Amino acid sequence: MSGFSKISISVLILAAAVCFDGVAQYRNPSGYEELFDSETAKALRTHIRSLSAESLEGRDAGSEGEAEAAAYMERVFREYGIDLLEFDSGNTFGINDGADTLSSRNVVGFLQGSDPKLSGRYIVVGARMDNRGSDTFTLDGRQVERVYNGANGNASGMAMMLELARMLSTNSISLGRSVLFVGFGASSRSFAGAWYFLNRQFSDVDCIDAMVNLDCVGTGYNGFYAYTASNNDLNTVLRSLEGELLPLRPEVVAYETYPSDHRAFYAQEIPSICFSTGKYAEYNTERDTESIIDYQLMEKELEYVYACVTRLSRLGGAPLFHNAVLPEGNVNSKVIPYYECDVKPSFLNSTDPRQFLTKWVYAYLKYPREALENGIQGTVMVEFTIGADGKVKDVRVVRSVDEFLDAEAIKVVSASPKWKPGKVKGVKVPCSMTLPIEFRLEKSRKGSFGINDIIVTK
Repeated sequence: MSGFSKISISVLILAAAVCFDGVAQYRNPSGYEELFDSETAKALRTHIRSLSAESLEGRDAGSEGEAEAAAYMERVFREYGIDLLEFDSGNTFGINDGADTLSSRNVVGFLQGSDPKLSGRYIVVGARMDNRGSDTFTLDGRQVERVYNGANGNASGMAMMLELARMLSTNSISLGRSVLFVGFGASSRSFAGAWYFLNRQFSDVDCIDAMVNLDCVGTGYNGFYAYTASNNDLNTVLRSLEGELLPLRPEVVAYETYPSDHRAFYAQEIPSICFSTGKYAEYNTERDTESIIDYQLMEKELEYVYACVTRLSRLGGAPLFHNAVLPEGNVNSKVIPYYECDVKPSFLNSTDPRQFLTKWVYAYLKYPREALENGIQGTVMVEFTIGADGKVKDVRVVRSVDEFLDAEAIKVVSASPKWKPGKVKGVKVPCSMTLPIEFRLEKSRKGSFGINDIIVTK
């Protein structure tokens, strides 16, 4: 081997060593996974590192760290083409903290909807900005500061909201309603920022049709959850996404994973969804750092939340607010929402509503000739009750498409065989359920519709 070749090989080996050493200096403690990050995962990682940095000292309500988090969100919103709103009442509010008054603030971004009939209505996407801050303790006779970085609680929610804003801004034509992105200040102080937004800051509260809250969405080992307070209309929206090609879907739960800003919206009777990855051991501890974040899972969750917000923005009618409080005393005297049943009703030994759709509804549904001849298609939302005796009754359309499609959907659901009824506290109860029934046509090559072109599908 020539001297030149030996020198070349030595240089390559040295360069490779320098390269790997450089990577090692900046790698996540959990490994080299960030080398394979997508652009979205990289952005999520950048946001969480910035918002949970030691320099922000845990983002306590009213602190400089919380103000820095707000400033960071404003910068990113501007970069992503999101308009920042200022209000006559201001974005800053005070919090009485005993003898002192702390100053906190909300960050409000705005993205215009594309449907002239719906753009004056709003979907709010929110995430709390503050965390526990920091404190000191004595270790071996010396004072040590402990910082509660809050990477998952709730830098993860802020990061997801920022990337959701980017995605929606890029595809704003897909929005019907307008979207408000709100970083809530002082959430840990009785959801002060959310209360201020609804009662002092934003004057068109009556035009808010739904709220999506993102809180602690960064850890994947306990699942992915959606809490709707058993709102029938929101549960219907989530079920309607089951047919989409999404990388995951949340488990809809009847219990609240974390009390958060959605509670202020409930108080105003605004239907709300809180997305979360559930309880985790590091919550409210100094171990809540970037090392526990699952960025690949967050990216999948983000795709789902994007689909959900887009679907909510395009609903023809606004979701209705329902009181989710379980009845006292005789539980058999009131119809219970499906997701509130301790034992959910089952069809052909399955508690999954898709079993009813595939094994019964779509097996017997016939496309009405009148709708076929006029090329009418769409999704009919049908609500019905499964009685304590298992019989289906009180079938009605809650989202109409066409009188003939509506009538066919009601006919097939009404003819359902008996179910096994749901139970609460061991007692059989009447249970309400809302399902999407889709009628879809495909055109023939000649451009007309024919019997062979009919597809009735979920």
